[in-house]
Amino acid sequence: MEIVETCGKGTLSSAEPSTKRSFPSTDDEVVGFVKDAESIMKKLTGGAKELDVISIFGMPGLGKTTLARKVYDNPSIVNYFDVKAWCSVSQAYNRRTLLIEIFKQATRDKSEIDEAVDIADKLQKTLKGRRYLIVLDDIWEVETWEDLGLYFPKGEDGSRVIVTTRIEEVAKHLQHCSDPYSLRFLTSKESWELLQKKVFRGESCPPDLLEAGLHVAEHCKGLPLVIVLIAGIIVKMERKASLWLEVANDLSSLALGEQGMKVIQSSYDHLEDQLKPCLLYMALYPEDYKIPVSDLLKLWMAEEFVENIDSENMEETSRILLNDLLKRSLVMVSGRQEINGAIEYCSLHDLVREFCLRRLTEEKYFMQLTVPYSSNQQLYSKESRLCIYIHDELVKQLDHYEYRLDKIPMLESKQLDCYEYHLDNIPMVKSKETKRSGQCPKVFQFIAHPKSNIWNRSDSLHSPVKLRFVQALHLNERELPSSWITAVQSLSHLRYLAICVEKFDFKWVSHLLYLQTLVVDYSRYPLRTSTAAFWKMTKLRHVNITAFIFTGEWDTKTGRPILEEPSESTLENLKTLRNCRVTVSDEARKVWWRCPNLEELSLEIISVPSCSLFPIPELHTRLQSLKLDALCSYEDEYSVEWSSYIVFPSNLRELCIRNIFLTEEIVSNIARLQKLESLEVYRGYLVGNDQCLDVRYVEFPALKFFTLFVLFMEEWKASEESFPMLEKLVIQYCDDLDEIPPSFADIPTLQLIEVDNCMDSVGDSAMDIKREIEENTGCVTLQVLIS
Repeated sequence: MEIVETCGKGTLSSAEPSTKRSFPSTDDEVVGFVKDAESIMKKLTGGAKELDVISIFGMPGLGKTTLARKVYDNPSIVNYFDVKAWCSVSQAYNRRTLLIEIFKQATRDKSEIDEAVDIADKLQKTLKGRRYLIVLDDIWEVETWEDLGLYFPKGEDGSRVIVTTRIEEVAKHLQHCSDPYSLRFLTSKESWELLQKKVFRGESCPPDLLEAGLHVAEHCKGLPLVIVLIAGIIVKMERKASLWLEVANDLSSLALGEQGMKVIQSSYDHLEDQLKPCLLYMALYPEDYKIPVSDLLKLWMAEEFVENIDSENMEETSRILLNDLLKRSLVMVSGRQEINGAIEYCSLHDLVREFCLRRLTEEKYFMQLTVPYSSNQQLYSKESRLCIYIHDELVKQLDHYEYRLDKIPMLESKQLDCYEYHLDNIPMVKSKETKRSGQCPKVFQFIAHPKSNIWNRSDSLHSPVKLRFVQALHLNERELPSSWITAVQSLSHLRYLAICVEKFDFKWVSHLLYLQTLVVDYSRYPLRTSTAAFWKMTKLRHVNITAFIFTGEWDTKTGRPILEEPSESTLENLKTLRNCRVTVSDEARKVWWRCPNLEELSLEIISVPSCSLFPIPELHTRLQSLKLDALCSYEDEYSVEWSSYIVFPSNLRELCIRNIFLTEEIVSNIARLQKLESLEVYRGYLVGNDQCLDVRYVEFPALKFFTLFVLFMEEWKASEESFPMLEKLVIQYCDDLDEIPPSFADIPTLQLIEVDNCMDSVGDSAMDIKREIEENTGCVTLQVLIS
């Protein structure tokens, strides 16, 4: 385990939140690069005091980003620099977006930046006088550095910028004090070491495969990307030397520049049919885009790439598909959750994305993909469908030529002159070949890309009205005009809808009978919506609406919603219900009672409960993640009422509570959760015990991740049995806390303690725990982060 002692005054920043890793894992095997990393770290911490640029250049797949990340995350580098930021640049980039990204990492400010803010000026002021390290990954042109480098202060603080590029001339042009670093190929020994780690996962290679394995490694010619892709192929093969030698022989005939694409082609060919459209779909995202895993899996389901007879397990099937692509190294992990290290973002390597785009153009379509419908689909079950990535220029042409694709130069040049019908009038579009042969026509559908700027313009909302067969729309980047209500009426095939609006009611979307995922962000006030239409949408699986209130009317005297009596309908498919703002009464709780298969529930409670939240043990046995936020006012007499009404479902694995009084009864109820792995307490209030959190006589048997944020306590008591499985402890803004209990030194599983904005004595106690563990075990197992 890596060690980070204390980050010194002002060292608040490390990696961007979405890319931060809590602990190393076998997913991030790094072989070789030891001397390379040492050399670059010397350039970072030594040499001139003025700003220096360290360029790492080499061909695609050689490991430039891997090496830069290895150095960036090294504990000695984390300690040395006051500020660190990492961003991917790529060929097409937006200056303001990158500067905002760097600023947010430098300040740990996750809030949105207003468009009127001079972000360049704010960034310069933030970096000035501080020793900073900024990584600009994947720069293609000198002009890019000239464009961005203007905003990095040139003081004599020992600041550094690392640039990775595949172009040697760019690296040389950026040279300041240090010479550009040309990344070497792996040696045969290093290649074999990496191949073994990827294929055998810590086990030894069987003797009968040793010679064949060495041949495979040698023919990868020292390219790490080729090695991990080949590993993804042979790990799925029968362990026979003859099969491995066939792979080696195929590689040996290829020139170095051909290997990457050939190996990706081979990896693609070895994919099950169901995985291929999932991978190609990801190429429709921009280069180096960090794709939110949660969104991606829901989009795969909406596009019907996920075949599963038992529809109840579609989410699990989607996760299995993604995991398979990750294991084959076709998809990369690009961000993990801070709390538990779960994969939050993924992305494609440039070469993999380039291959996927070639596959799309080979189909003679402009950024299009022909994919089969699932075998279980009822509509157009024997058809293929055509998906187009809509971007700014294409939309301009669509509008200009009134959606006649045969007139659009951009598409005509790609042999699309065959399309001759208005999309808003005709459901099917036939090609000349189809008309001659009499074959079944193809369903024409558009993908509205999550980051496509066209949906940010209020005058473009009429566009989706004409695209009647779209199944997924992600339009929540900015608030939509009220005309969205009319626009979605014709989109009866929608399975995924994400919008940002001022007003919302379920009755406006209740005609979307196939809808699986509904995401609604509001930009102004909490949304109030009736329940009647909600119960009609029986296909719903995931609902995430910002602070929405189920209500028929609003009682102005009591300030509480008057909830409509739900029908007898239940939503058997609903798995996620987020940000429901309620009063906990017999009527209100029937909302989540009638969703018996919920796995994730988030409730914002606007008054002290008058009854239990979960009174029936048989309900919600599948609920694994629960978030409770008490928005009501705090008065001491409420605390007893709270504790008697909060009994949690027994199978919870993740629990987050905000603004809730922590009585002994509530703490005991939490401790009874035998499967609870993650507990977050935000703005908690202790009742009794003189502001002491005493858990000496309770045990949290499965708890691995524990976060305390603004918990008003002065003392904390715990025994060595209290947290037997704890791996990560985070304490933030607990201003009155004196120390972490010394008994934490007796927890054998403890890997990380993170202390942020607490008294110095809390950080000192963390370091005492670390020293005691090392003295008792002789091993360095605990990482401590203090800021």
